[in-house]
Formats: sequence, C-alpha cells, structure tokens
Amino acid sequence: FVQTHRPTGEYMYELDEDEIFFVDLDKKETIWHLEEFGRAFSFEAQGGLANIAISNNNLNVTI
Repeated sequence: FVQTHRPTGEYMYELDEDEIFFVDLDKKETIWHLEEFGRAFSFEAQGGLANIAISNNNLNVTI
C-alpha cells in the first residue's frame, strides 16, 4: 500500500500485517525486512516508484 506521511510518500508491502519490504525513495532501492526475503524474492524499486506516481495521479484526479 502507499502512505503519504512524507512529502514523497512511501511504498511498502505487507503480508498478514508483517512488513516484507519497502522502497527507499531517496536511494531508489528495495529494503527487505529480513535478508532471507531478498534472497528468495525480488522486487524492482522502479516498480514501486511508478506505483506511487500512479496513486498520486489518481488521488489528484479524485480530489
């Protein structure tokens, strides 16, 4: 889901209310909560950044 506590927002993935990873928007990289997740799965940080841009655009359209 996407939060906008910071001016640029935040992209985080949770499963059963446990954080799996988030995208560091300043470094533009994926930060895994546990290193094992990063070895078993992958997520391109640019995908999270694109999702934030789309979500912000959708919010601006509805406001």
